[in-house]
Order: sequence, then structure tokens, then C-alpha cells
Amino acid sequence: MGVTVQFLGAARTVTGSKYLLTGDKGKILIDFGMFRGEENLTQKNYTEFDFNPEEVQYVLLTHAHIDHSGLIPRLVNKGFRGKILCTKPTLDLCKIMFLDAAHVESIEIEWRNRKRQRAGKPLLQPVYNALDAAFCMEFFEAVEYNKLKDLKNGFKVRFDDAGHILGSAILEIYTKIDNKEKKLVFSGDLGNEKQKIIRSTEKMESADYLFIESTYGDRLHKGRKETLKEFENAIMSANKDKGNIVIPAFAVERTQEIVYELSQMYKKNKLDGFTVYVDSPLAIAATEIFQANSRFFDEDTKKEMKKGANPFSFPSLVYCKRMEDSRALNDLKSNAIIVSASGMCEAGRIKHHLKHNLWREECVIIFTGYQAIGTTGRAIVEGVKTVKIFGEEIAVRAKIFTLGGFSGHADQKGLLKWLSYFKSKKMQVFVVHGEEKGALAFAEAIRSRKNYTVTVPELGQKVKL
Repeated sequence: MGVTVQFLGAARTVTGSKYLLTGDKGKILIDFGMFRGEENLTQKNYTEFDFNPEEVQYVLLTHAHIDHSGLIPRLVNKGFRGKILCTKPTLDLCKIMFLDAAHVESIEIEWRNRKRQRAGKPLLQPVYNALDAAFCMEFFEAVEYNKLKDLKNGFKVRFDDAGHILGSAILEIYTKIDNKEKKLVFSGDLGNEKQKIIRSTEKMESADYLFIESTYGDRLHKGRKETLKEFENAIMSANKDKGNIVIPAFAVERTQEIVYELSQMYKKNKLDGFTVYVDSPLAIAATEIFQANSRFFDEDTKKEMKKGANPFSFPSLVYCKRMEDSRALNDLKSNAIIVSASGMCEAGRIKHHLKHNLWREECVIIFTGYQAIGTTGRAIVEGVKTVKIFGEEIAVRAKIFTLGGFSGHADQKGLLKWLSYFKSKKMQVFVVHGEEKGALAFAEAIRSRKNYTVTVPELGQKVKL
């Protein structure tokens, strides 16, 4: 009698988070994310599942980011009819993110199919469409933080705040192995404790099996003060050279945090005549969801809001809701700060803004989040001279800033600090959700500090607990 865990994603890679737990009485999935980045990984979004979706009773969703949630519409399309449990903010965010992902996918597939048709290649089908995105929401059910829920299939679960994005969760799962109750903890993505708006990550003290992310398992973030100073310097640089600033930002959490920090700079007269444009329909919709779920904000932000301050609004901030507003930004040559998605520059309106600004020496591009291998953002950060956008070679002449202190993920120090709160003498640790180099380095860092059994699983590997 036991539980088998299969690592269907986010194993020696930082994308496609999904884990299948098979017990004596049932099957549950932890996350069901989409692969992003390298071609060999993204192709896995289209392959058949190596399990029967009809046999799975629950998906326990840690948070709304597409690399954790994005294949749920396809899972439902293929026969899953169980419950998808998550917090209310996650449910609200998934509603808009799935529709956006379906829209972006349809545009990308249409563009790729025109090329394939001319080359005589077979046409591609989208991973899912808008109907799939809407239909899967019927199976979602919101749960409260810190309440134990019996799934009636041999598993119990409790959601705790991961402090990563609004609604993000650590999962405590209880089940019997060899007639003894055991506790499995899935960290999800753990938050950077210096973030604004989002509450701090909740501490865990015990587990028999821990599945911990390692996105920044081999790196440290810059300090918050240093990051904000560099942010100001980037803005001053663009102001001096009479150029624009383009900020690729994840639509959920990162955009809201950037807007918050820009609002603080505006209050201190540090924007020097710049107008800030948020040009992402998804980010605008997500910001509205943030405001509707303000009870989940940290105490400092709630205090500000009680005084009448709105962290997502200030006089020189413009939300570009119409397509013509977005197109008009292409004509701006200076004094514009454009915050747009996607954060890794793979899709969305950010591609247009890079096309019009990346080649201009007087412009500044500011990266504030993780850039996965194989993405346009990663290539720019690593110093390529040109990138291909909409089939056109664009020179990289703008000044590039990478501000690690804005990351929504804990760095190695933060991960180890969270791990230090565990009082379990014996614990089996699985290091997941990190590129192979980072995951292996983090596993070694754990071994050097704790007497735990530490494993870095392979993609597709099955482990019997």
C-alpha cells in the first residue's frame, strides 16, 4: 500500500508543472501547466497524455500562472470530469488567463500555419480554443486558505499562502502509506519576501515528503533598495537620451507590482514627465481582479487603501484598453514607459513594442522577471545582437537592464530559509521546477545543510513513496 508520484512536468525544467499522485483509492493531479520556451518542450503540450484523464478525481492547483495551470482546458477536453480546487483569486485569474492563452495560441498557430502551408507542411492545431477555456471553468471550486478538506479518495489537502502571486498556495497533502498517515508538501512557487502587495509565504514545520521548487536554486536576487535604485537609473538614462522605456512584465502580479513602484516614484516626483502605459488586456483585467480580491493583500497595502490610496492608479498612468490605443504607442519616440506582456516576450503586444524600440540606442528595455531558456527574453538578456520578431530580424541596440530584485520567486537564500523552518528529522526532498543546473545546485545546497534524502527527478519518472 502506497502512493506513486509521476513527474509529468517541471522536472529538471522550470516549466510545465504537473505531478500525478496515484493512491490505493484514487488519483489526483498537482497542477497541470503548459510547457513554455524550448521547442522540444512546447511540443509536449500537443502530445497525448500517458494516463487516462477520466480516472483522475481532482486537480489541486497551486496558482494561476500558465506554466502551472495552462493545460487544464485540454485536460477537460480529453475527458477529465473531476473537481479543480484552488483559492478564489486563482479561480478568478484562470477565467481570464485561459481565454487569453487560447487567443494568443490561435494567433500564433494561424501565423505559423501560413508559413507551413507555403512550405507544403501539415497544418498545426491549437492546444485548445476559447470554448475549451470557458467550459473547463465549470469544474473549478474555490477553497479557503488553512482549512483541511477531505477528498474522500484517500487524500486530504490544505492550502497555505505561498506568497508568490495573488492566490498562490503551498499544498499540504495527507494520505496513508503502509497504514500510517504521511504528509506530502508541494511548495508550488514560493514568493520573494520583499514583494509588495502580496502577503508573506507561510512557514511549514513538518513533512514526510517535500516537493520544492528551484527556479532560482543557484542564484541570489539583488537587494530591493539596489533594484529600485537601478530602476530609477534606467528611467533617468532614457530621459537623458530622449527615448522610451519598455518593460516586458508578466500580466499577473509583476505588472501590478511594477505599477505600484511607479506610483511611489510618481509621488516622489521621480518620473520626470514620463507617461506610464499599461498595454496588456490581460494585465488590465488581472489588475481589476486584484482590486476585487484586496482582502488577500498584505497589511501595509490594505492600510494604504483604507487611507484612500489606490496602488494601481496615479495621474500619469494610462491603461490601454482599445487596440487603437495600443497602436498609437508605436508612434511615441520618447517619454513613454510601456509595461506590456508577455513577460518572456514570446507573445502578446510586447512583441510590437520591442519591434519599434529594441533597435533604438536611446531606448531602454527593463527585464523584471525570469526568462526561460529558448525565449526571446532570454536571448536578449544573454546579449544577442539580433532577435527575430514577426519574422523580421531586429537589432538589439537599446540599453538592457535586468532587475532580479523584482522577482516573484524566492532566491536560493529564500528557499533555504523557508526550508530551515522544517523540524522534521527525516524528510525525503524532491527538487523540482528548476532548470537542471539550478535544481542540481540547490539539491547539493540542501544536502550540505540537512541530513535529508534529496532527489532531482527526471521528466516522466515515477517514484513509489
